[in-house]
Amino acid sequence: MSHFMYGSMEEVSVDWRGKPCKANKHGGMSAAIFVLGLQAFEMMAVAAVGNSLITYVFNDMHFPLSKSANVVTNFIGTVFLLSLVGGFLSDSYLGSFWTMLVFGFVELFGFILLCIQAHVPQLRPPHCDMVSNGDHCEEAKGYKAIILFIALYLVALGSGCLKPNIISLGADQFTRENTKQSKRLSTYFNIAYFAFCMGELIALTLLVWVQTHSGMDVGFGISAAVMGIGVISLASGTVLYRNKPPRGSIFTPIAQVLVAAITKRKQICPSSVEMLNVSRNNGPNQVFDTSFNTENLLHTNKFKFLDKACIRTQDGKNESPWRLCTVSQVEQVKIIISVVPIFACTIIFNTILAQLQTFSVQQGSTMNTKIIDGFEIPPASLQSIPYIMLIFVVPLYETVLVPTAQKITGNDSGITPLQRVGIGLFVATFSMVSAALVEKKRRVSALHHDETMSIFWIAPQFLIFGVSEMFTAVGLIEFFYKQSLEGMQSFLTAMTYCSYSFGFYLSSILVSLVNQITRSKSHGGWLSDNDLNKDRLDLFYWMLAALSLINFFNYVFCSKFFSYNPSLSNGGPCHDDPKARQGSLEEVYDI
Repeated sequence: MSHFMYGSMEEVSVDWRGKPCKANKHGGMSAAIFVLGLQAFEMMAVAAVGNSLITYVFNDMHFPLSKSANVVTNFIGTVFLLSLVGGFLSDSYLGSFWTMLVFGFVELFGFILLCIQAHVPQLRPPHCDMVSNGDHCEEAKGYKAIILFIALYLVALGSGCLKPNIISLGADQFTRENTKQSKRLSTYFNIAYFAFCMGELIALTLLVWVQTHSGMDVGFGISAAVMGIGVISLASGTVLYRNKPPRGSIFTPIAQVLVAAITKRKQICPSSVEMLNVSRNNGPNQVFDTSFNTENLLHTNKFKFLDKACIRTQDGKNESPWRLCTVSQVEQVKIIISVVPIFACTIIFNTILAQLQTFSVQQGSTMNTKIIDGFEIPPASLQSIPYIMLIFVVPLYETVLVPTAQKITGNDSGITPLQRVGIGLFVATFSMVSAALVEKKRRVSALHHDETMSIFWIAPQFLIFGVSEMFTAVGLIEFFYKQSLEGMQSFLTAMTYCSYSFGFYLSSILVSLVNQITRSKSHGGWLSDNDLNKDRLDLFYWMLAALSLINFFNYVFCSKFFSYNPSLSNGGPCHDDPKARQGSLEEVYDI
């Protein structure tokens, strides 16, 4: 890889009044703790709704089971897809803090509307038992369905716009120039995941229990109250935050590179990097490109076609920015393109997650939920099992495994983000293997032996996925943030959540596609019935296990050829060590 550095500039951060930050007053963990508070409370609120939504839509709104599953996956998919909107608004116009404050109130209003509908009988269909009398139950339609979807998608809009900014605003409290704070960034991501786990755990135990025993209206009301506390937590840290000012549209520089490269597609790239355009103009008062970021990047040899956007064709004259771009600007676009294959490889992973929040919950509802006399576990609370484990495993990972790995690898994070993602993708396959085996046993027991298995038989699929998520989710967020540029942190972090979105949308597509392909004259398909004993959920799980394993090998292939831009290495080794610069899975899988 040839590279050539073109100057550098320090990152600029301001306080809430727009004045430059002071190192001893702004940022650090004392500021990030308020963002972590919002993360925990917001996750608590939205998880309590999302994880029991299939029960509410099926039992109270009387949607068929497969349609109910699709309502849930489409809702959660939209939450994560809208994270792109939040990232764009933050980086381009509002900044992370103000984006979070505005959309925090939007999400809060959505919870309140859900609570009102769940409380007022006139806003729901008449009560009916969907399991025993499903064909005769009145499905929610007209204004009842409209209110439901308005409430859900207000929550989706608010939560989606919050998610990437929670990560980026918290991480922005640790400056890249400060070596000590930069090393704490990986620790912050682990703490943020711990806050996420705590929010999920409380939602899946206490709040789900309240919904089951006191009604969905009380549960949704508590979600609204918890969300309100989260917004207060965010506002409480206002005077302490380091804020990155927005830098205008992040899409314009990308479009300029693509247009310029296509316009000059017949040009021949010069043999020397020094002949490419370095600055914004060719006049005597040359300035470095800072419209998109405050970092000037090293030139790399990948995607050389884009280098044609830097070729000067009018010596001595200023060319339009749509015909002549800078090396740094082109490298920014190369980074975005290079992370797409990594992003794509995590979609199947999130399709598996979608099953744990839909079909696995219904799977649990057909099993024996009694723990002791007088106490039964709500099926949705099964999803708390991995988070109970993770609140102990995540601190152990940070305090024991990371220091041990640091001594072996010399990496500040112990292992690289790409290695962490790869381990998680591999482990996720066994979650679906476990789910398929248990569902086959449950179905045979119910149909042929008239026995009801304990709900704890499906605990392993949640535990295994919890371990895989600890590796994949945190690794992916850290990877995207460390690959992001000044002015693009929120947007690139939002790509992490887009993976969730596409995974849930893919789940909806697969459910519909599987039903179409497996339909026969005597049966409607693997997942077409409201009774899991008549469906073939086990075969659907086996299909996902196979897809997950294929996806893992695809990820190994993609990560093998991924290389970081050396100027984003944050400290040292990557500038000199090609192996560190590549950061692929080669070290783990001996490729």
